[in-house]
Amino acid sequence: MRLLDATMAVVACEGAQAIPEGLSAWCRDNGIPRATAYRHLQRIKDQGSWTPQSRRPDSCPHATPQAVVDEVIAIRERLVRLEYADYGADVVRAALEPVAADRGWQVPARSTIHAILRRAGVVTPQPRKRPRSSYRRFAYARPRDCYQIDGTDVSGIVGFKAVVIEVLDDHSRTLVGSRAAPAETAVAACAAMRQAAAEYGPPAIVLADNGLAFSNRFSPTGAPQSFVRLVTGPGTRVIHSSPHHPQTCGKVERHHQTFKKWLRAQPRPQNLDELNLQIQQYRTWYNTQRWHSTIGRTPQQQWDQARELGGPRQLPVQNDATVLTVKVTSHGAITVRSAQITVGLPYKGRHLTALLDGQHLTVYAPNGLPIGHINIDHTRRHQGRLTA
Repeated sequence: MRLLDATMAVVACEGAQAIPEGLSAWCRDNGIPRATAYRHLQRIKDQGSWTPQSRRPDSCPHATPQAVVDEVIAIRERLVRLEYADYGADVVRAALEPVAADRGWQVPARSTIHAILRRAGVVTPQPRKRPRSSYRRFAYARPRDCYQIDGTDVSGIVGFKAVVIEVLDDHSRTLVGSRAAPAETAVAACAAMRQAAAEYGPPAIVLADNGLAFSNRFSPTGAPQSFVRLVTGPGTRVIHSSPHHPQTCGKVERHHQTFKKWLRAQPRPQNLDELNLQIQQYRTWYNTQRWHSTIGRTPQQQWDQARELGGPRQLPVQNDATVLTVKVTSHGAITVRSAQITVGLPYKGRHLTALLDGQHLTVYAPNGLPIGHINIDHTRRHQGRLTA
């Protein structure tokens, strides 16, 4: 095009005699359509020079209407202002749906809403963030199959010594229990679990870390501490998280961030009683109003729409893993799907809990602590001893 524009500029200045063989022959020799050459020549005559023009179409029928764009931005601002959280495209789209239904709008795709928010400068791009599709979700299939429990320190937010113990349902993400206490103790953990069991029922298993509040690991006598006794009373099993298998306390630990973000936007409580009142307000909002992007609805809706509930009387069901109860033989071994694994003579005759995720097996002692793990090789029967 540079040759064409330069030649047409000469023709515009000097006339047709600038090309002795004629414009048609020149176009044919250089493989340029005559119509293109004459269009460039006319623009040079009109404008004095050739300048590229915008290729943007005069109209775009499929463009998002400005009214929808304005509403998307307004919803985002309203959610941030009133609900004390940083909302992305998923939550904005959920809030836009009833408005669009009333006004006869078509709800834009999530990617379109994200583009609108990005152009408006209200979201911060995170190019290094892993795409959601790259994560493998490890979740139980029913509410009450598994509760995750963990504590988080909020002293820096409220201005006095306080820890909040949260109990989260693994399947629905419902916050089934939450209590504030001066420290992370077994008494505080029991209070949160009693609240969860009273309002939602006991689960099949409780997943906790190895903190002193949740474990009898450091009990001088080895006897179960109050938290373990409370949880296992109705038949619930306690499992303590291990770095060797995918079932961790990640969901409740991630939820701590959401709660703290909400708490920072509240009036500062003066004592634990006021903090517990705020926690109750938060639970109501989080469970019934806050749209959860992973499950595509609110946690309470996810719970209510479940076909059945889990509980202590049945083994929990997982979407991508299996929980088993295995008995140790007199030789200190267990059998899992024809594979024989050695766990040790101290466990002979006892029933253990095993978590099978693909070919990876983790075995837990009756007190919930992990004994060890192993990758099963189905080409041979005897797998050897668990790795601690």
